[in-house]
Amino acid sequence: MSNNSYLTEDELLEPENMIRLYARGAFPMADDSGKIDWYFPERRTIIPLTNYNVPRSLKKIIGQSVYKIRYDTAEIEVIKNCADRERTWISPKLISAYKNLVTNKYLHSVEVWENDELIGGLYGIAFKGAFFGESMFSKKSQASKIALVNLLDHLNKKNFVLLDVQYQTHHLKMFGAVEISLTEFSNLLEQAHSVECVF
Repeated sequence: MSNNSYLTEDELLEPENMIRLYARGAFPMADDSGKIDWYFPERRTIIPLTNYNVPRSLKKIIGQSVYKIRYDTAEIEVIKNCADRERTWISPKLISAYKNLVTNKYLHSVEVWENDELIGGLYGIAFKGAFFGESMFSKKSQASKIALVNLLDHLNKKNFVLLDVQYQTHHLKMFGAVEISLTEFSNLLEQAHSVECVF
């Protein structure tokens, strides 16, 4: 999806414009040079909130887990951990833009803590009944998966309609992630826009 010719990159990263683009189903990524573009793939991957899977081995780990789950206590720390890899699309400029979405209560995190150490988590953007998952990280085995299981449970409790995860991966497929057409995705977005959910 090419940038709107009337808006600069900086203007597109203003909170109201970011949310407008997310609401349409677009998402930002920085390339290796740091240039940020917005993308809107023809095929989209979602995890159906009414029909997802939790692997049996993971259920056992969660049942025995001494980890604590927290929401929205370390959003920027989660984002920086997600960006801390050899190649990343999460540029410093994008992190700055995300800080504004935290302030405006659009960006949320699910965090996995061991004692006082953040060992895993994920973050995404919530708009009405849609949650747009962006990235996740693990410092200990299974921590990001534990965060995802808690996100799925949390979104269901809060009556969300859509969990968008952008692209299919083996990691997401084990939770029941499926690719859908742009038409199906647009229909789900329309349903999500018709409800008011609070993360």
